[in-house]
Amino acid sequence: MLRKIKITGLLFSVIVSFLSCNSEGINRKELVERHTIEINRFDSLSPLSIGNGNFAFTVDFTGLQTFPKEFNKGIPLGTQSNWGWHSFPNTENYSLDQTYKSYQVGDKTVNYVHDYRDEIESERAKASAWLRANPHRMNLGSLGFVLLKSNGDTVSISEVENISQKLHLYSGKIDSYFEVEGIPVRVQTVCHPNSDVIAVRVSSELLKNKQLSINYQFNQIDNNWRNSITMLKDSNQIEVRQQSENELILKREVDDFAQNTHLLCKNGLIISKENSCIVTSINESEELELSCSFSTGKDSTKLNSFEVIENYSAKSWKEFWESGSAADFSNCTDPRAFELERRVVLSQYLTRIQCAGDIPPQETGLTFNSWHGKFHMEMHWWHGVHFALWNRPSILEQQIDYYFEILDKAKQTAKTQGYDGARWPKMTDLAGNESPSTIGSYLIWQQAHVIYLCNLLLENSDEKESILAKYKELIFETANFMADYPTYNSTENKFDLGPALIPAQERFRAENTINPTFELAYWHWGLVTAIQWFKELDEPVPEQWLHILSNLSSLANSDDLYLFTENATDSYTNETYLSDHPMVLGIVGMLPELDIVDKEVMRNTYQRIKKDWHWDDTWGWDFPIAAMTAAELGYYNDAIEFLLQEETSNTYLKNGHNFQNETLTIYLPGNGALLTAIARMCEKNQFPKDGTWKVKWEK
Repeated sequence: MLRKIKITGLLFSVIVSFLSCNSEGINRKELVERHTIEINRFDSLSPLSIGNGNFAFTVDFTGLQTFPKEFNKGIPLGTQSNWGWHSFPNTENYSLDQTYKSYQVGDKTVNYVHDYRDEIESERAKASAWLRANPHRMNLGSLGFVLLKSNGDTVSISEVENISQKLHLYSGKIDSYFEVEGIPVRVQTVCHPNSDVIAVRVSSELLKNKQLSINYQFNQIDNNWRNSITMLKDSNQIEVRQQSENELILKREVDDFAQNTHLLCKNGLIISKENSCIVTSINESEELELSCSFSTGKDSTKLNSFEVIENYSAKSWKEFWESGSAADFSNCTDPRAFELERRVVLSQYLTRIQCAGDIPPQETGLTFNSWHGKFHMEMHWWHGVHFALWNRPSILEQQIDYYFEILDKAKQTAKTQGYDGARWPKMTDLAGNESPSTIGSYLIWQQAHVIYLCNLLLENSDEKESILAKYKELIFETANFMADYPTYNSTENKFDLGPALIPAQERFRAENTINPTFELAYWHWGLVTAIQWFKELDEPVPEQWLHILSNLSSLANSDDLYLFTENATDSYTNETYLSDHPMVLGIVGMLPELDIVDKEVMRNTYQRIKKDWHWDDTWGWDFPIAAMTAAELGYYNDAIEFLLQEETSNTYLKNGHNFQNETLTIYLPGNGALLTAIARMCEKNQFPKDGTWKVKWEK
């Protein structure tokens, strides 16, 4: 199934020879358009998506969702939003306290929301299963063609010929062309930049011959870890709210979920069925236009014509590409530069449509569910930091507002565990509920993220006083928890992190892990930064913050190598520890320069990890974190090598998605991490100095 993208250095050289290399700035339209995506055959890993950050619509090579079954094992053809969540009725009244697992931490008994599903039939196993899977993000329905041959038989995917599809990144439009029995079909597909609306224009003689129509159908509810697209067969959930020849509003209600689907066509007739509808052409027309909106059961959307939505989309995308930062690799002579530029441009497009909404995204964005559609707060660093670094801080700012929405719940979590301040969740939903887990509940590296993200906004703002005032409460509550969480070690007269915790490198047991190196450095940085904020605000700094910071444990090292955790004295000999995320690199790769970090020890650590790490057992963002570390330490060639290292989890598909494995076929933290690494390297000119990497950076 998986195809690697071949680096076409010769093609790149030919392309750039026609491009202007003057000093007047980057021609952003040319930069973007040289990475127009072209699809010429069926590939279940190359569907294309359009969207606006809060909504996305993924299509096959027909420009709609005509063959969903054939894509389910690759990248499913989803229609998802940030508002569309469903829960099955909680008839057994399951609650988080049924899943508590207690640990003695100093003089506290701390309860963690644990996953007991391995117990199978126990009540807490059932509670764990329900609480993990609910709520889950909904697929809002499938909109696809019904294609018929001249004899009336349905066209199979193998009978579609002469496929030619392009995603025009600069305008956000998908142009699709294919043939059925030699008859051409031309399709244009666009998405509204501010509403959950898609529009399509179809031109074909098949319309006049009644061999082509458009079908909309709701999907089955799927609360599996990863969802696939299956058509709904139960019509009891569907109500026709409004209907005329060219307009239809369908309402779906099931349990706590309600959705309106509003369709408006030109040159067409809409016929409703039990749980779907068909849109056909009228008056022997060879052209059909359809606009389709998705909204909550309480909302209604006024629909515009295809032309209006097309213009809105083009204007919005032009504004996106012409604002913010840009990186142009066209003056580079290294043959790998074109592929790196391709990944950067496509990652900007994908993170704009998948990750730029008003809540943190899930790891598979708005394409299909992973982890039931819930988002992982420790991944928000990778999802959000790059927006600020590419000079688009407003996108990050709207997501930080989510922390205010769940602040009370985070404070309650901390209070229940016996801590001050706010303890942010790991795997969560719109309401900020924790999900039972054998790992997630014990992670702590997401705690300082909100400080990091707010500080990024501060650094990129001309209105520093307003930023300080707006986010003061988040900084205060986060730092209060960080100051109360460490445990006093009376033997060594210091404060430790853990137990019970699991570090970002998820290879350690909660009950015996102490002072993971990255988390300890991040804790130090977080408290230092919180103290600086309150000094800037001219407000008193809590004594507890200062006391903990002064007495926090040092970073553990042995033989001039940083250990992964203080108790993992066999960090570099235990094969189990040499995989997953190489997080010890993050103390230089992710964090600003810290006075507690010894650069020579860090160099030794980097070289050892580079040589011994099991890079085939990693995740997509591990390569950018290694690249950022290499760049900070002056190993610029290594940084490029890491960004383009040939490992399965560092594969970037034709549509730009970072592939991980056969189950997790897209992974947006990898795309965000790549953008973070490139922005930092561009800002500091951390590219090889042999003359082959002349990257133009426009802030």
